[in-house]
Amino acid sequence: MNPNQKAEASPQVYARIGGVIYLIIIVAGIFGELFVRGKLIVPGNPAATANNIMAHEQLWRMGIAGDLLMHLCDVPLMLVFYILLRPVNKNLALLAVLFNLVQTAVLAANKLNLLTTLFLSDGTGNLKTLEPHQLNALAYVYTRVHGYGFSVGLMFFGCTCLVLGYLIFRSGYLPKILGVLMQIAGLCYLTNSFILIIAPSIENIVFPAILVPPFIAELSLCLWLLIKGVNLTKWNMA
Repeated sequence: MNPNQKAEASPQVYARIGGVIYLIIIVAGIFGELFVRGKLIVPGNPAATANNIMAHEQLWRMGIAGDLLMHLCDVPLMLVFYILLRPVNKNLALLAVLFNLVQTAVLAANKLNLLTTLFLSDGTGNLKTLEPHQLNALAYVYTRVHGYGFSVGLMFFGCTCLVLGYLIFRSGYLPKILGVLMQIAGLCYLTNSFILIIAPSIENIVFPAILVPPFIAELSLCLWLLIKGVNLTKWNMA
């Protein structure tokens, strides 16, 4: 048996790799959303937002780079989940990959909105023909577009969580509670995204509380893969 076959024969290898990758994704996501955009974007105040971005340009760029790292990590994590869950149902495992691919493509492209915000806030070059308040307003609009783009991507990720949750629940070699938590996470993601699109006036009422269950679910799955992995006895029976 060659080394590749040995790695393929050991789900624990994939579980540990998946746990590490998932942890990187979670940390990068928290950094970009809470410690960069949450710190620099001032809701309803384009001028203050633009000033913050220019005063902390490197932090803004690091936030974008962290997000892109997160999306790069999405791809190998999709493969890990496919390998771990295809014994349950190969077609559904593939469906989860497809939903996740769309999510990652949407979110990666969405980073262009954050770069555009940076360029507008800088106001150099041909942009000097516009008044500062006009540039600030445009820059702020792109931060809002990014927020909506993020929600669009999470619609597809919500579907990913629903499928993964079902497969985990049915697997027998991963805890059923993780499957339930991931399905709850999927419903929360979908609910939050559709509320933002359909009824933005009440979005502030449910956010950020509605994203607490997804955080608990994803962190729990991440740590389980990293620390415990799969039940090998039941895996071999699958």
